Amino acid sequence: MASTDDASAADSLPILSPVSSSGRRGAFPPIDDYAFLSDCETSCLIASSGSVEWMCVPRPDSPSVFGAILDRSAGHFRIGPYGKNVPAARRYLPGGMILETTWQTATGWLIVRDALVLGPWHNNEQRSRTHRRTPVDWDAEHTLLRMVKCVSGTVELEMSCQPSFDYHQGGTQWEYTGKVYEQATARATGTPEASPSLVLTTDLRLGLEGREARARTRMSEGDQVFVALTWSELPAPATFDEAAEKMWATTESWRRWITLGDFPDHPWRSYLQRSALTLKGLTYAPTGALLAAATTSLPETPGGERNWDYRYTWVRDASFALWGLYTLGLDREANDFFAFLDDVTTGENGDALPLQVLYGIGGERHITEYELPTLSGYDGAVPVRVGNAAYDQDQHDIWGTMLDAVYLHVRSRGQVPENLWPLLERTVHAAIANWREPDRGIWEVRGEPQHFTSSKIMCWVALDRGARLAQMHGQHARAAEWFDIAEQIRADVLAHGVNDEGVFTQTYGGDTLDASLLLAVLTRFLPPEDHRIRATVLAIATRLTVNGLVLRYRTDTTDDGLAGEEGTFTICSFWLVSALVEIGELERATHLCERLLGLSSPLRLYAEEIDSRTGRHLGNFPQAFTHLALINAVTHVIRAEDSRNAGQFQPAHTPPLRS
Repeated sequence: MASTDDASAADSLPILSPVSSSGRRGAFPPIDDYAFLSDCETSCLIASSGSVEWMCVPRPDSPSVFGAILDRSAGHFRIGPYGKNVPAARRYLPGGMILETTWQTATGWLIVRDALVLGPWHNNEQRSRTHRRTPVDWDAEHTLLRMVKCVSGTVELEMSCQPSFDYHQGGTQWEYTGKVYEQATARATGTPEASPSLVLTTDLRLGLEGREARARTRMSEGDQVFVALTWSELPAPATFDEAAEKMWATTESWRRWITLGDFPDHPWRSYLQRSALTLKGLTYAPTGALLAAATTSLPETPGGERNWDYRYTWVRDASFALWGLYTLGLDREANDFFAFLDDVTTGENGDALPLQVLYGIGGERHITEYELPTLSGYDGAVPVRVGNAAYDQDQHDIWGTMLDAVYLHVRSRGQVPENLWPLLERTVHAAIANWREPDRGIWEVRGEPQHFTSSKIMCWVALDRGARLAQMHGQHARAAEWFDIAEQIRADVLAHGVNDEGVFTQTYGGDTLDASLLLAVLTRFLPPEDHRIRATVLAIATRLTVNGLVLRYRTDTTDDGLAGEEGTFTICSFWLVSALVEIGELERATHLCERLLGLSSPLRLYAEEIDSRTGRHLGNFPQAFTHLALINAVTHVIRAEDSRNAGQFQPAHTPPLRS
């Protein structure tokens, strides 16, 4: 088991060398090599080389200004020792999202600390144009701050800031905007009004060379310098002392936030804390939205076409997000996310709007998907996609996830708010109207619609949770009607979605396994002791795994409209941990959980998938769904270890089965 202190995570783990899809050393760092920073309005990824290689401003779904993760010429921002690309160690400072990188050269040692700055709420003269949620004490200052200290000897420091606006589709022009060499501003050429300006402020001497701002200096023991990149009207720090104050404020804001959480005294505590911090970093504070991931088009298949844009919020994440956040005592973020869901399903006149699969983080309902042929793609994986056409797919599980989220949200309050009832009623009616129809399923396949069993199960969840909510609202006749329909759906699933072995199948009448069927126990469709639940969990554990890790399905038996294989889906492996606990296989669940925690990145982050042969991370990064499933799985194991009866274990987000 790992240490309980995040501070030691990177000290004992090696930094992986960049490898190509062929397994040879290449230009692109491994996906799990990246650190993730956020101020809850902007995020970035920093390679172990000290280079910011993914950053979009002003929002996480805006066009990139640094995009080297998708094309080595698409912009970067590096600071570190000259001629050195592999640090001695990297870690997050405990309790926050401040990255510390330690460098050793032949002549000395450097420490670099990076953060997206948080400070006191600053919209005090006029209201924010973007914030819809209740203002809090801390707010993003729209500054990437990088601070350097030489702790021993002498070191040649270099800085290179080379933005490339609009996904590397536009040129860059620098000009000095300080009195001497301490500040410069980068603007996009051609259409500068369509892209943000970036202001670089430092106590180094900047040189401007084409699209690049550069600086070099020799640092001796005790020397300290800073570089701040800003993209708003807020002033950048002008001195190192001012920069240090901003770094302290950022550290303090994260630590005050994490202390609000309720984390068990267990060796896996630090994994829960890092997952909580990652989920907080993937929230968009102005609206409360939760991004599925910080990136677009990182491949699920090395060199392949399974490349999607995950910088949006999925309704499917709702119940898992709320369960995870409430479980850890982070009610404010859970409430903000629920408020976002309420926003996007309510029209300007208060009418309920049809529920869709995903939304923009500002609440946008239409998300155009297109390709960027000018980018080479991560390690040659094309196409690079922006937007996501799945927003208007038919996916019938969304009504169940939405109503499960609502049920969780209102259960502790004891009553259904009157303004929510029309939305709930409309959502239940949508499930009733559509549950017999085929759809594209939880995995958003781009083949032909089918009768996916897990979609039917989630429609049962919609009716079951809707009925319980109706009971809470005093609508007892409606509750009885909906419970009856829920039983009809359950009977239909058991008649058509279970094979002769008593195993749930991916589609009606088929014989293919699908990891989403683990939700049959996690949503209490059937009790854990039911023989069909046990048979399904063990079948997935035995026949839908590669080297012990879970595939979402086998691509050779599923028409998903795409070519190529994919890695094991880490969320599915964590689901299996939870399901094994449910059926009483605690030892097996603990072993799998330990293995999964050991496969995290050196900074305890997860992409969407893991190559079970190499441990290489695949897909967008970091992935919210994976971290949510980690919280669920780890909490399952810890609660079961606390002498609870695993077969009767009840997750916080699910009600008991009706008798």
